[in-house]
Amino acid sequence: MSRSVDVDVVVVGAGFAGIYATHLLRNSNGLSVRGFERGSDVGGTWFWNRYPGARCDAESIVYSYSFDDDIQQEWTWSERWATQPEILRYIGFVADRLGIRESYSFDTEVASISWDDEAGIWTTTTADGAHTTSRFVITAVGCLSASQVPGFKGLDDFAGEIYHTGSWPHEGVDFSGKRVAVIGTGSSGIQCIPMIAQQAEQVTVFQRTPNYTVPARNRSLGVDETALIKRIYPTLREKVRETPAGVIVKPPIGSVLDLSPEEARAELDRRWAQGGPTFVNAFTDTMTDRAANEITAEYVRERIRETVKDPRKAELLTPDNHPIGTKRICVDTDYYATYNRPNVDLIDVRSNPIERIGSRGPVVNGEEYPCDILVMATGFDAITGPLLRLGITGRDGWSLNEAWEEGGKSYLGLAVAGFPNLFTVTGPGSPSVLTNMIVSIEQHVEWISELLSTMEREGIQRIEAAPEAQSEWVDRVNAIADQTLYPETASWYMGANIPGKPRVFMPFAGGIDNYREICRQVAASGYEGFLTADGTASTSPKAFATATIA
Repeated sequence: MSRSVDVDVVVVGAGFAGIYATHLLRNSNGLSVRGFERGSDVGGTWFWNRYPGARCDAESIVYSYSFDDDIQQEWTWSERWATQPEILRYIGFVADRLGIRESYSFDTEVASISWDDEAGIWTTTTADGAHTTSRFVITAVGCLSASQVPGFKGLDDFAGEIYHTGSWPHEGVDFSGKRVAVIGTGSSGIQCIPMIAQQAEQVTVFQRTPNYTVPARNRSLGVDETALIKRIYPTLREKVRETPAGVIVKPPIGSVLDLSPEEARAELDRRWAQGGPTFVNAFTDTMTDRAANEITAEYVRERIRETVKDPRKAELLTPDNHPIGTKRICVDTDYYATYNRPNVDLIDVRSNPIERIGSRGPVVNGEEYPCDILVMATGFDAITGPLLRLGITGRDGWSLNEAWEEGGKSYLGLAVAGFPNLFTVTGPGSPSVLTNMIVSIEQHVEWISELLSTMEREGIQRIEAAPEAQSEWVDRVNAIADQTLYPETASWYMGANIPGKPRVFMPFAGGIDNYREICRQVAASGYEGFLTADGTASTSPKAFATATIA
């Protein structure tokens, strides 16, 4: 049985992924699209993360769309590492050029997405009770959009102002003359602490785990440099797609264990001076061999001790409980030097956790630290969190939360067994957060678009991941991760920052270049690993191809 639908496709989210999906499916596939976005405008992650110092850790010239040459020729980036306001302006510029907003309902939160197996359609229900039916649903909610606020006792009793970096006030926050407590020293904390310290009377940082961070070495992009980049953009984009992380990177010079200490030090010096996260890619064995990793890690520790004058602070800021690179490497501007300021203090909450939030501030080891403003730089329920908050229910009333009780499982990070015609852009099991997200987004959206074209051409009504293929893919993702040092660390890649969340390494660590080829092979084989049904005689999927992974 089938019945008419309101639109062909519902897209959830209006960030980079949602904008491109909406554009491509409307203009290339000729489908009707309705988008839903809980924010008041486009931007996704960059709409919400407006905290002071927010920047991208991929260089601006490649953290941008490649699908439209007119757009990349017309837009000019001002800096090597773009700020949040500039990225948000860019997203708005693209949305204007493509007429994206006309397809979206803004200030609209999705409450549930439910599959009707008999009719073969999805019903998306928004918080205001409105329903939209569609053949397909594409989630474009991003990997870092579900803010994590620890359940501190007494938080509601705090008399001051509370802000989370992942949901920052659009009007900004005035820290002048204020005592500020910052909880968390991950990427957002590392970026905002130096900026807040320049304005506040006093900043007290509460750190559980010190993280490795490398200097950004940000600079303006000159007119001649920009002109050159625009001339070579087609070649540059192609080269970027062929790299493991989707970024411009100097190749590693070999195994650090085969080099003399002087040679290794010289290469690390060069990369430290250059700046950026590719510092970690100096050697071929940094992420696979603990002894090799320790050479790069100790180099950063030495830099911390050189920079931070107070030995107590320097020791607290020195990471010692995880290999470098196994947590997302941070990129900073004057982060370590900020702790030399007389108005910045550092409190260790690993040995003595925060007991509660008092009316005047955080309480540690019986002492209350008074503050006027509390900044929660406490990160996100990453990758699976945004999807689990959508209330998705698939075949036989099976919820995504039930399907993922043991961790996020999907086929290629694109489809989930038991959830027909649902596609997850940069879902668990795809390269996503280990890469330049724009490169991964474009690859996913284009692959989905090609799949929908095939379904239309061949009269296929529904498609979903085969359970066997999904299981094999999950095993493959884990096997690749096990060849690296990633699983040794309790990181948000593993879901370790969320109490009760299953500890599963979620991204595909084999590189976007290899992953792209795998996806190409799956499509070329007739979408191997997927199940389909024509929607006319039976509601039970039948094998479209063998459910194995090449």
